[in-house]
Amino acid sequence: MEPSSTEGGAEETLLKNNPSTPPHKVILKHGQELEEEQEELAEHQPLEQEDLNFERWKRRPIPKRTLHQKIDDLKKYLWNAETNEFMGRSGKSWSLILLFYAALYMFLAAMFGGCIFCLMWSISPYHPTFNDRVMPPGMTMAPHLEGHDIAFNASDRKSWKKYARSMDEYLRPYNDGAQERKNIRCTQDRYFMQDDLEESAERKACQFKRSWLGDCSGLQDPHYGYSQGRPCILLRMNRILGYLPGHGKPVNVTCGVKRGPPEALGEVQFYPKSIFDLKYYPYYGKLRHVNYSSPVVAVRFAGVQYDTHIQIQCKLNGKGIVNDSPTDRYLGSVTFSLEVGA
Repeated sequence: MEPSSTEGGAEETLLKNNPSTPPHKVILKHGQELEEEQEELAEHQPLEQEDLNFERWKRRPIPKRTLHQKIDDLKKYLWNAETNEFMGRSGKSWSLILLFYAALYMFLAAMFGGCIFCLMWSISPYHPTFNDRVMPPGMTMAPHLEGHDIAFNASDRKSWKKYARSMDEYLRPYNDGAQERKNIRCTQDRYFMQDDLEESAERKACQFKRSWLGDCSGLQDPHYGYSQGRPCILLRMNRILGYLPGHGKPVNVTCGVKRGPPEALGEVQFYPKSIFDLKYYPYYGKLRHVNYSSPVVAVRFAGVQYDTHIQIQCKLNGKGIVNDSPTDRYLGSVTFSLEVGA
């Protein structure tokens, strides 16, 4: 039996009278409320024994691979025949990355070469553009074998032979024949200025002959006094490019006892003189002053007492010279110990 038109009309009338609350929305609203109520109930329910078993949530250990599997993975990494890839990259990818790094390193090399070219173009090989060295010179000595200690027995050849050999090697460039061939004889007692020459021109150097050192030259006494208990040492002022020591007056050298009895030093002799002549300055550097020989002062301790340990200090004295620096013991002076046995 079909529904009458009256019932259908009643339903339509009911929908028209309540257009704001459709039936499906009402059901949806009740469904959400039901789910929320179920979640609240679940929160207050006690945990089951299965939920308290935390072992089931632990990460399972990865099974160990065999050596054969590792080798197969390595082979596949080096060359994958399926994708034609070498170490995870195709031929095109390798070509692009190699091209990139080749261009990068070529650019860096070109930039480095350009910087070096500009640097070499802007500086002079003959004198420094900036000089931050301390202008007062230092002083060195020879022989210098075991630090600054000289100890030997005059009657024991083996104890002083090393000192005599060191003196021979030090004075070899000062041989008279070599000095006469390479350098000129200077007589003027003033600075030997050669600034009027071209920058690259070779400068002349004054002679300093070994024979001028007298008893400390090794020519008359090849043992330099060590076999007699009267040893010789050599003092040299350090080279400083363009430096004019003494402000027009020669720099003097003195030696004295720093520690120990002063009377143990005895007589001190200097060869050829106790000064550094002005004619050997200024120094123009290795490239221009090719045959330059630094002047030396030989000191002979002719009256030192036997079996007495003393500490001797030799100083440079002159205008602009610093010889009492608390931080640099080689600035303007040199200190060494001396002990001579019979």
